[in-house]
Amino acid sequence: MVSSSQHNELEGLACGVEASLSGKAWRWRGGNMALGSGGMAGGDLVTQLLTARGVAPDDIERHRNPTLRGFLPDPSIFHDMDVAAERLAQAVLTGESVTIYGDYDVDGATSSALLIRLMRELGANPAHYIPDRLLEGYGPSGEALVRLGQAGSSLVVTVDCGAMAHEALEMAHDAGIDVIVVDHHKCAAENPRTVALVNPNRLDSTDEAASYGHLAAVGVAFLLGIALVRTLRQRGFFDARAEPDLMGLLDLVALGTVADVAALHGLNRAFVAQGLKVMAHRRNAGLNALIDASRLKRAPQCSDLGFALGPRINAGGRVGESTLGVRLLTGEAGDEVHDIAARLDVLNEERRAIEAEVQAAAEEHVAGQHNRSVLVLSGHGWHPGVIGIVAGRIKEKSGKPVIVVAIDDQGEGKGSGRSISGVDLGAAIIAASAQGLLVKGGGHAMAAGLTIEAGKIDAFADWVDGLLARDVERARAGQATIIDLSVAPRGLQPELVNQLEIAGPYGVGWPAPRVAVGPVKLVKVDIVGNGHVRVIASGNDGARFKGIAFRAAESDLGQVLLHGSHGRKFWLAGRVKIDDWGPVAAAELHIEDAAFAD
Repeated sequence: MVSSSQHNELEGLACGVEASLSGKAWRWRGGNMALGSGGMAGGDLVTQLLTARGVAPDDIERHRNPTLRGFLPDPSIFHDMDVAAERLAQAVLTGESVTIYGDYDVDGATSSALLIRLMRELGANPAHYIPDRLLEGYGPSGEALVRLGQAGSSLVVTVDCGAMAHEALEMAHDAGIDVIVVDHHKCAAENPRTVALVNPNRLDSTDEAASYGHLAAVGVAFLLGIALVRTLRQRGFFDARAEPDLMGLLDLVALGTVADVAALHGLNRAFVAQGLKVMAHRRNAGLNALIDASRLKRAPQCSDLGFALGPRINAGGRVGESTLGVRLLTGEAGDEVHDIAARLDVLNEERRAIEAEVQAAAEEHVAGQHNRSVLVLSGHGWHPGVIGIVAGRIKEKSGKPVIVVAIDDQGEGKGSGRSISGVDLGAAIIAASAQGLLVKGGGHAMAAGLTIEAGKIDAFADWVDGLLARDVERARAGQATIIDLSVAPRGLQPELVNQLEIAGPYGVGWPAPRVAVGPVKLVKVDIVGNGHVRVIASGNDGARFKGIAFRAAESDLGQVLLHGSHGRKFWLAGRVKIDDWGPVAAAELHIEDAAFAD
């Protein structure tokens, strides 16, 4: 049980920490849940966790076990969904030549693979087209669409791109090519000329449809798949043949959703929860090969999609061949998928090396922009395939929106930006494009891409800084380390991790619970790997546990842990994980913040 001294220590943290090592105040989500060495104070941990996150009491069970039945909407609520389903059904019924035109990232690859695999089950044999990141850039080009039409495709379906491709789609229309756009990026006031634009983020969406604006493109593609099967069913297509296994495609939906950093609430949580179950059966030969190449010895977890599988598929589009991801995910069992998976693994290592070089170069420019609310970092010769990752890394360090621009020999810059919660970067990029500061640009609230003339970068940097300065100030002022649960050191057990996992899967928009553990003394602290700070901590209850603060060696947090404790006691805050490297599984803490406890 919890001793009176432990109880007082745990309850004492409830008032919040105003001066943590990260500079952020600690705040409780919903109310202090305190767990000592004996058990939960106040009932079922999962119920309290869900309640603290705003789930109504009568909706707890739906969120405890998120299923498609509980969260799936009628696809017809989305503009043009039924039109798109009818046009695709016509193509299936008549044997028409169809090409799936996807983006070169994981969301594009999974969206393309989902529609290709579904249409194969329906007896069609669609082709695919993935543009080269370096030679063609993001989105459909008019020239490429016309070439596809000349090669015989009378219907093209763009996935994860196309919402802002007005000129390209106009060219396709003039050439007599039907185009269906399946996207989730922000749209302009005027929609492009298409047979159908299926996108919950259309400005003319109903409130109900717009509430699904957090879906990744692969989620929208899955809903189109449901609508297509329903349309074919109504036409009697399945009177003499079996219906396709739509649920069997959820492994692709889960991968694309997590890798695209889509918010994991509502339908997306259901997609990922059920998709992980499908992935565990390893029926997709390409995914199976990729899991082996990633050296995973267990069924993939949500974090593996974002940190192991997704980066390898992305590596093809970033520094290799853009079609590798689609070919892997649509391939059949055999040597080819294993060869592709091995190739992606090698490319991922190359990507890491390139990324490190670009990040080091970009960080040299950060100090000169300390007075900026939005950091715009540019350089000649930077590899455009890694600038999005670099922008994300620097955003995490600086706490500000960051745009990284790679300038080529012709003086054209390719930029990728990452934002902070509360600052809509995609809308700003679209506005900058309308102002004539960009060649083109688009995206969503947390991520955006652009093309810019090198000579306009300084003017753009001034403009976007002025536009977003107040938003950034408000967002940063409201930043805090949100704590879900306080734990005495002996309460940090594998059982706790397993209980918390019940309320998963976790990701952006539904973060893994952050646990505060303490008070503790640091018994041992050292640096491991690429600047990670590893600690062994000991509590007043005599319990010891391991913790690690990733990439923290040069941060204020890392420096205090390494050199500044002088025997003082800490509260450590972070995510709890299972450490299964030793003979006996143990719980460890992935440290994100700390505060002195004395």
